[in-house]
Amino acid sequence: MIQHQAMTPWRTILSAISVLALPALADVPHTMPRIAIIIDDLGYGLAAGERALQLPGPVAYAVLPATPRGKALAEIAHASGKEVLLHLPLQSVTQQASAEPGGLLLDMTRRQFASAFAEDFESVPHVIGINNHRGSLLTQHPGHMAWLMEEIRLRGDLFFVDSYTTHASVALKLAREAGVPAVRRDVFLDPDQVPGTLERQFRRLKKLARLRGFAVGIGHPYPETMTMLESELPKLAGEGFELVRISTYITMRNELLTSTQEGVEAEQHVEPLFEGGDLD
Repeated sequence: MIQHQAMTPWRTILSAISVLALPALADVPHTMPRIAIIIDDLGYGLAAGERALQLPGPVAYAVLPATPRGKALAEIAHASGKEVLLHLPLQSVTQQASAEPGGLLLDMTRRQFASAFAEDFESVPHVIGINNHRGSLLTQHPGHMAWLMEEIRLRGDLFFVDSYTTHASVALKLAREAGVPAVRRDVFLDPDQVPGTLERQFRRLKKLARLRGFAVGIGHPYPETMTMLESELPKLAGEGFELVRISTYITMRNELLTSTQEGVEAEQHVEPLFEGGDLD
């Protein structure tokens, strides 16, 4: 059985800091807007994964379950001080999740769902959180999302990131109802690999961070994305941004979203990636 990293007690931290009733980050003097970056889809290409793991700063890595290189890349990430997420395949409206190892499907029973999740979780070491791969169908179903949050809570202090591949996703709502620390993706950095698109999406991520005090972006280990991030991430501090761990980001953002009406309203304006190509 794979041993997972000892995990920070997120619910304890969130409960403790909620007493402070912090204002929005953008309103705190001398606080830099915070950005978190997750690189999805690690597990197949070793060279692509290794290049992604060399990105500067506390970038997080979401590893697909039961993949040829997933365990090795997760071990490298952990040894390098990077945070590891389980990139959990959920059924989409355009493709059966069963086309990929470890996919969770709409027609699964509760027992089948729990068994599949357990196998996925055990296949990736050092996991501290979960985000969804694809999922435009399953994330619309409250019953299945409730099952998922139950499985997450059973394994200790994990968090959840809704990749938000459909505007109809109820994953964030069900996570919060279940007491699972959770956030929603703000920007997909690479809906296509055209350099102009990558640059535009990264600018959008920074704009959101400036407006709200925080933003999270998700990218993939495409060569074009890596080239852009290798160039842009070292510039963030000089431009007035702080690149933070996804765990730190979730702790802070959950508090701010629950303590300010502005934060709640801001989250409603996130644009989903409608799954023409079902990127995630």
